[in-house]
Amino acid sequence: MKKSAIIIILGMSLLLVAGCSSQNNDISQPSASNDNTIEITESGFNPVTLTIDAGETVTWINRGVTPAWPASAVHPSHNVYPESGGCIGSKFDACRGLNQGETYSFTFNQKGAWKYHDHLSAGDTGTIIVQ
Repeated sequence: MKKSAIIIILGMSLLLVAGCSSQNNDISQPSASNDNTIEITESGFNPVTLTIDAGETVTWINRGVTPAWPASAVHPSHNVYPESGGCIGSKFDACRGLNQGETYSFTFNQKGAWKYHDHLSAGDTGTIIVQ
């Protein structure tokens, strides 16, 4: 069965309606309203620095093809963020590599500038500034 698309032009607006597929391999894109999303790409974290308020949650999404493991600095102890727990040292630790399209979220309750890295590629670093 062929899929068809209908294009309706209304003034300056363009609406594209396309047939839907039963296959759902869509990776959710961060919405414009969620500015607490950090993308992990083959070239590192984007954005590298993010400023948030205490109590807000940051979500990392792996857009790269290789696994990535966001965790508190410093490598390999992961103990800069002051809440203990997690799998190595700090509670701020994904505890495993994220495959393409997977996410990890962490709520920052402690104010400060918290450096983090990719445990699988320790040269990739970033900073969360919590006000």
